[in-house]
Amino acid sequence: MQLIITGKNMNVSTRTEEFITRKMNRLERHLHEPFEARVELSQQNTRNVNERQIVQVTLSRNGTIIRAEERAADLKVAVESAVDKLDRQLQRYKNKQVRKRRADGETIQSVKDDLAQGEIEPEPRIVRTKRFRAAPMSAEEAIDQMELLGHSFYLFMNQESGDVNVLYRRTDGNYGVLEPQVN
Repeated sequence: MQLIITGKNMNVSTRTEEFITRKMNRLERHLHEPFEARVELSQQNTRNVNERQIVQVTLSRNGTIIRAEERAADLKVAVESAVDKLDRQLQRYKNKQVRKRRADGETIQSVKDDLAQGEIEPEPRIVRTKRFRAAPMSAEEAIDQMELLGHSFYLFMNQESGDVNVLYRRTDGNYGVLEPQVN
């Protein structure tokens, strides 16, 4: 594992780096191929003391990206929570890969037997497809539409670029826009 630790608005001590490395090594049991792990530590002055230390961890391997962000009053607690979250996400990802292999190579009955025994979790599936017309609009108009609908995200065609964008509400109450980039 290639581990990159950075600090934003703070210095990262050697002791903290060792702690993070020890915790992140726990994730290697899920991934047998080399992967890159970026850990960004930051500190914010907020009213809520429990959200001052922020840990963002991004794992990338062969185009697959898994990310976790945690906030806590203590940096070590935030790191442990983020690693626990990644551990669960990696376990789900690994189970999904096992199900795909089994579905391709084994009978459906053996996969159902494993599900019944609790060895693997059932995979969520698409249960609805919705189609709608996306009229060109500005990001501000998209915010208004999203708020009127009461959604936490809104898909719209950006009138400036002509691209399809996704507007979403961030946890800090602000908004973000996802703009697709084709490689």
